[in-house]
Amino acid sequence: AGRKELKVPHMGWNQLQIERSECPILKGVSDGSYVYFCHSYYPQAKDKNIIAATTDYGLEFSSIVWQGNIYGVQFHPEKSQKVGLKIIENFVKLC
Repeated sequence: AGRKELKVPHMGWNQLQIERSECPILKGVSDGSYVYFCHSYYPQAKDKNIIAATTDYGLEFSSIVWQGNIYGVQFHPEKSQKVGLKIIENFVKLC
């Protein structure tokens, strides 16, 4: 009792906790930046070394994973305003 039930899907703004600031798509993105989520599931990385950022929504989950030239995000960068545009810009510069 006392614990608020969280709605699924997870929709709305939530924060990135940057775990690996050297991740190229995070260049110029501040820890604690808000991005827009809309999902009903969350990934759990078997290899914790690929986690570039996490987010808390009742539990901590991987919101950005990165290994080599492979990047994955759990949120919608195209809906995440200035932060999302910066992440997209950083990604395009890598291509």
